[in-house]
Amino acid sequence: MTTTYGTIPTSPPPNLEYISRAKQRIKAGLGTRRPWKTLFNLRSLKIPASGIPEAVSRVRVNVSYFRMNYAMVVLLILFLSLLWHPISLIVFLLLMAAWLFLYFLRDEPLVLLGRFVDDRLVLMVMAVLTVAVLLLTDATVNIVVAVVVGVAVVVAHAALRRTEDLFLGEEEETVVGAA
Repeated sequence: MTTTYGTIPTSPPPNLEYISRAKQRIKAGLGTRRPWKTLFNLRSLKIPASGIPEAVSRVRVNVSYFRMNYAMVVLLILFLSLLWHPISLIVFLLLMAAWLFLYFLRDEPLVLLGRFVDDRLVLMVMAVLTVAVLLLTDATVNIVVAVVVGVAVVVAHAALRRTEDLFLGEEEETVVGAA
């Protein structure tokens, strides 16, 4: 018969191991967004010299490049608009769990009925679903105003932020080339 008194366990208890894996997954999932420092670089903000065509081009590139950051900004604005509507806020928090699971913390492509689903499609479907479900609650005006403000903030930032200093990967280059 052996005693284990005074020995140090070599592995954490199962519940702590699960929490550790969850923390790692959250950090890894949020790590796929672009750095906030790059998004808010004040030296990269400049009014487009050639007017609307350049602004539209910047919006396309920046929305493609910073889409996860922009989604977080719009969701934060929507969250802040729902602080005084508890039922809508609870519904929003449930939808936020779906956002985390389906968009922000996914490390492999989403497969639905044996087909890969593009991140942009997931983003669009989740955005429409979030707005549609929240419109069924009693905070319709707040939600519409928050979405309009969020989209305006994103478009304004995307139009003002220069794109020359961005490191474009293959996916962004195809979007820019197609524009």
